[in-house]
Amino acid sequence: MVSAATGALLIPHMAAGTGRETMLYGCYAMFGLSLVASLIIITMVWSRLAHFGTSGTARVPTLWIVLGPLGQSITAAGLLGTNAALAVDPRVADGMGVFAILYGVPVWGFAVLWIALATALTIRTVRRGMPFALTWWSLTFPVGTFVTGTTQLAVHTGLPSFRVAAAIAYVGLLTTWCLVAARTFRGGLRGNIFAPPSADPIKAKKDPPAATSAR
Repeated sequence: MVSAATGALLIPHMAAGTGRETMLYGCYAMFGLSLVASLIIITMVWSRLAHFGTSGTARVPTLWIVLGPLGQSITAAGLLGTNAALAVDPRVADGMGVFAILYGVPVWGFAVLWIALATALTIRTVRRGMPFALTWWSLTFPVGTFVTGTTQLAVHTGLPSFRVAAAIAYVGLLTTWCLVAARTFRGGLRGNIFAPPSADPIKAKKDPPAATSAR
């Protein structure tokens, strides 16, 4: 998906003709490849959460990785729709621009749902004593793709609400990045940050003791 978005940015810098058109359709092919693979994995993750819950360990922040393909796919669809007019017939380009909205808005809605879910699970695990680990960096890149995807929706729809949402998400990204970078630097000085996170589940401090069987 990253290649699809990056390729879209290269289209204006290529010579007009077959090369541009090939690049455009090649990016859409990579878009489809990544999208189908992501949907399969996201379905598996959702099924795991629904049936077994989280691991309750320092690996919980990795749930944010799901946001990556969602936001990046919106970004790729938006960039391809923007630059399509440089490579294909205007009527086809108009359709690709419409696709950027028809695809982007519903996926953006699911991304917001996943942000709410991942935030709730992360906060709950932190309250239960989740230690800082390098897995916390999982909060940075995926949120960045949500920012770029929301920005593309703001460009294609012209709605101020998407601009505000992109700005809020960007502030959240900067805050998260600074927090994780500071904790990583401090952990690096202490030398304990590079140890693998514990696989043992984190127990809630308020969990009641196990009930003894009645005799």
